[in-house]
Amino acid sequence: MNKSTLFLAIATTFAAVAHAQEQAAPFPLTANISLTSNYKYRGQDQGNNKPAVQGGFDWSANGFYIGNWNSSIGFTNSGLEMDFYGGYKGEITKDLTFDVGVLQYYYPQKNREFNGVPNYNTTEVYGALSFGPATLKYSHTVSKDYFGFGSVAQTQTYSGRNTGYLDLSANFPVVEGLTINTHVGYTRFASELKDNVGLPNYYDYKLGVTYDLSKFAGSGVTISGAIIGANKKDFYGDINKARFIATLTKAL
Repeated sequence: MNKSTLFLAIATTFAAVAHAQEQAAPFPLTANISLTSNYKYRGQDQGNNKPAVQGGFDWSANGFYIGNWNSSIGFTNSGLEMDFYGGYKGEITKDLTFDVGVLQYYYPQKNREFNGVPNYNTTEVYGALSFGPATLKYSHTVSKDYFGFGSVAQTQTYSGRNTGYLDLSANFPVVEGLTINTHVGYTRFASELKDNVGLPNYYDYKLGVTYDLSKFAGSGVTISGAIIGANKKDFYGDINKARFIATLTKAL
């Protein structure tokens, strides 16, 4: 699926969401669409350092939620990532909240089982605590595959199960409409990947700002810019290189 097809599919979905909201408000379904100059995930390039079209939707009720998020990417023959997730959010105290759930990363591909094509599909469970502007989240891989990192040969695949990711993020409002975004993450690979593939654990980071353009471009429009990257560039190469990424988002 190319970017034009992805954009059309997302736009059609969002039009349906907007129509449903008009017919029966309040409606517990929200959506968003973005255009970004580059797609990085956990500090690593996902789109060959090229722009990406992204978007998704979320449904929530009584603390429970399900959702889908999609992005164009550059490392599969379909050029598409689709994420499906669900969970529960609740309040412990007035300022302390929690979030638990499961997330499935799905990469449509042809001939996955043949010609040594890696299986990038990955399943994680996660838990998070938020206090004020800060959120601490841990994600744990429960699938055998971890984004194709264990596929080193056509006949050999090592398990990425029990790979963990720790994420500390904080967003600080500065003035009306302007927010500073910070993040540091740590990927700890499963022992089978470290011992047999030689993958080193690594840190990733983000420092950026988001500005609300609602006064100028309509409700729900934001623009952001951030420096995003990771260490261990000597092993992973340019995919871990720090890059400036600009993103324009419309929330519905």
